[in-house]
Amino acid sequence: MKVPPRIQPLVEDGLVDEVISRLMSGKEADVYVVRSAGEIRCAKVYKDVTTRSFKQAVQYQEGRKVRNTRRGRAMERGSKFGKQQKEQTWHTAEVDALALLANTEVRVPEAHGLFDGVLLMELITGADGRVAPRLADISMASEEAIKDHVTVIDFIKKMLCIGMVHGDLSEFNVLVDANGPVIIDLPQAVDASANNHAQEMLVRDVRNINNYYGRFAPELLNNRSAHEMWALYEKGELYEDTPLTGIHPEDTHQADVGAVVSEIKAVLADEAKRQERLSESEN
Repeated sequence: MKVPPRIQPLVEDGLVDEVISRLMSGKEADVYVVRSAGEIRCAKVYKDVTTRSFKQAVQYQEGRKVRNTRRGRAMERGSKFGKQQKEQTWHTAEVDALALLANTEVRVPEAHGLFDGVLLMELITGADGRVAPRLADISMASEEAIKDHVTVIDFIKKMLCIGMVHGDLSEFNVLVDANGPVIIDLPQAVDASANNHAQEMLVRDVRNINNYYGRFAPELLNNRSAHEMWALYEKGELYEDTPLTGIHPEDTHQADVGAVVSEIKAVLADEAKRQERLSESEN
């Protein structure tokens, strides 16, 4: 097939030998099957922010550390340079997440390098050697659903043990090969201790997984592993070998809405003052 413009520089540099086919088009990237270093791999071409349909990028980028203070200030101001740096941070987040998870028992593709917004990585294949199907594209017996649900929940737990929440996990970004589930698509992965939305994202991730496997094993629909593991995480008692029961009491505490609104206003006021001081120091 014709080489996509974004992959052409990699062909010229000898990083990609051939573009075999287009695999899929997602909300934040297009993925191609390529030949690279004598292997069949995939090339994930991240979409530009103006064409990407992933609408909540700001929420996911909360808490991400930027070592270079100049870059950090530019990103806060939203300058052209700052927007470029935000895009770069979005791309490298997936590489960083894959590198961290490579040292765990969470099954993810192996990354082979990020080159100008194109991530080369392992192509996950099924038992027949073809591209592994997404979880959304297969059905299963109740017993298999229960077994694989345990596996994916264990992956989520082990991610949280290293302070990571996938943030967009569903049956559409879990592949299934001969050895079971493989987690993919991690540019939006968040730092559980630094992102105020991490718990909400964790609960949603688990709910999505429950809902899918629950089609085949309805008893999984009431699984509350997200609440259980988050409670343990907050207490510093969550470990890779921590057993989960899937049971956790409902929170019946009624939130003090007025107090929450007051706290939000105070934070916004502090942020406005900080931006004003920053502007004054630069003038």
